[in-house]
Amino acid sequence: MEAGKTYHIYNHANGFENLFQSEENYRYFLLRYQHFIEPVADTLAYCLMSNHVHFLVQIKKEAEIEAAFGKFETFQKLEARISKQFANLFSGYTQAFNKMYNRKGSLFIPNFKRKEIETDRHFTNIIHYIHANPVHHGFVKNIPDWPWSSYPEILSGKISTWLKREEIIEWFGNANEFVEFHRQPIDLKKELEID
Repeated sequence: MEAGKTYHIYNHANGFENLFQSEENYRYFLLRYQHFIEPVADTLAYCLMSNHVHFLVQIKKEAEIEAAFGKFETFQKLEARISKQFANLFSGYTQAFNKMYNRKGSLFIPNFKRKEIETDRHFTNIIHYIHANPVHHGFVKNIPDWPWSSYPEILSGKISTWLKREEIIEWFGNANEFVEFHRQPIDLKKELEID
C-alpha cells in the first residue's frame, strides 16, 4: 500500500467461523481498529459482518505516518509499516477473541485483501457496496438497519467521529443525496468486479 492512495480492504473469517459473537465483540474490534489504523490511514467507510469485514481507507501522507512512528529506516519501508498495522489489528483481535472464547488458531484467513481505488466511479460505488453488503448477504432488508457499518454514523451528524464523515457527505453533495444513492439498485458484483 502506498501513501496517499485509497484502498478497499477486506478480510474473511477462517472457514465457517464467525468473527463476532456479541455486540461487545463488534465494539472491541472497532476500538482496536482505531488504535492500529488511525496512525496510518483515514477511514471513509466500513462494514463489519459476522464472518467478514470491509473498509475503505485513504493511506495518510508519509510525513503523517512518520510523525506517528518516527523516521523509517532503510530496512523498514513505509508500505511494510502500513500492512503491519492491519496485520496487528487482525492478529490482536484474534488473540483477544481466542482468550474470551477459549479457542485456538487463526480466526481470519491468512492474508487480508486490498484493491486500490483508481476512479471516481469506483470510489462512489465501493461506498455503496460496503454499506449494502449486509443486505446483499441477507442479514437485513435495508441498509440503515445494519448497526455495524459507517452508514448510520455518516448520517448521525456527530461532530466527533473517527470517520471522514464530512468528506463522504460532501462527495455525494449532501446527506439527502447520500441516502438516495444508497437506495439505487446496483449489481454490486458486476459493477465492482468483486471476488
